[in-house]
Amino acid sequence: MALHTRRLGPDDTQEVLDQSLALGVEAFGPYPAHLPRPPMPEPGSWPDGVSMWATFDDPADDAAGDPRMVARVRTHAYTSWWGGAAIPTCGFGGVVVAAEHRGAGLLTDLFASSLREAADRGDAMSGLFPTAPGIYRKFGYEVVTALDTVQVPLADLAGVRPAPSVRVRRATPADEPAIAATYDLWARAQNGPLTRRGPLFAKPKERVPAEGVTLAEERAPDGGWRAVGYVAWEREAGYGADKSLQVDDLIALTGDAARALWKVVASFSSVNGSVKLETSDPDAARLVLPSLAWQRVGSHPYMVRVLDVPGALLPRTYPVDGTAVFEVVGDVLGLVDGTWELAVSSGVAAVRRVSGVDAPRLTVNGLSLLQAGAQSCANLRMLGVLEGPREHDGVLDAWFGGRQVHVRDYY
Repeated sequence: MALHTRRLGPDDTQEVLDQSLALGVEAFGPYPAHLPRPPMPEPGSWPDGVSMWATFDDPADDAAGDPRMVARVRTHAYTSWWGGAAIPTCGFGGVVVAAEHRGAGLLTDLFASSLREAADRGDAMSGLFPTAPGIYRKFGYEVVTALDTVQVPLADLAGVRPAPSVRVRRATPADEPAIAATYDLWARAQNGPLTRRGPLFAKPKERVPAEGVTLAEERAPDGGWRAVGYVAWEREAGYGADKSLQVDDLIALTGDAARALWKVVASFSSVNGSVKLETSDPDAARLVLPSLAWQRVGSHPYMVRVLDVPGALLPRTYPVDGTAVFEVVGDVLGLVDGTWELAVSSGVAAVRRVSGVDAPRLTVNGLSLLQAGAQSCANLRMLGVLEGPREHDGVLDAWFGGRQVHVRDYY
């Protein structure tokens, strides 16, 4: 068996692209009919923001036939929020290996090629939704949060307190900038959410992912109305206690906005038994609910890794000044290994390589967890992904903690 890995592109034939689709169906089943399909490549045409690498099994020297695709990965060009900064992010989707070749290490070449290409084009972070997290830890990824589906009986929302300072109304296409701005204010305050900008979010509807969108507004100082939240919802076919209202986004910038939006959701109680909400915990909007009903009925863990240390750390905002030195070890791709000094003065960061310093040692997984703010230095040490001197732990926790990790888009 002779294998080779290469980048796919617009010069590839329909036969090659059909093999790629077939691998996807083999791994994940047919694409759900009710979901919009992601942009797909065609011979002579390639969607913006999409890259694909594939591994082929070449026929033996004495055998006829063309190479057969046995593995491939697809990456998306995103930006995501980390420490208040929008950082270019390589998002992996559709990682597939033919059944007969699983466990043979084929992903090593595919991830090495894809991630080096992403780092070369300026991506400083990478993310993916794994089905088996252990596969990706060797590449430096670690679980930082999950995109969950939670179910709440609509009857349990009846006791949500009124919010008289907030009005709700059905959004129109003219409200898209206000909805996007509301999402931006929420997402910038978290670690992890996509910015919903770029070629894969080119159309307003792709930034507001549902048919029904209700806007929550409060009085602005000038006497007008300003958006402080929205809920994007869709009705399931039919009605009855066994039916659910699907909520793809519930974003609230104030407690009263959350209450007002939950009241809108509760209004469907005569035709639906529950609401299914796409979220990531801990969701602050849950804290205005009068009951503890919040059942997780689906979960997609989310993993990230750092691809470029200066690219990931320089754009962030930092709450305190200080200096910390740390060493990164064990990167199988050789992208971030080395000893780094991060210095913050008047909120402005500087990052440089240093040598000859006795510094705490982070694995790539530990660096990824630190950048995400998903674990404290104390927990990183318990996990064994941070070792060595402890004098910088306090400033590292101050710099990278304080923001919750959230995602709202599956890819």
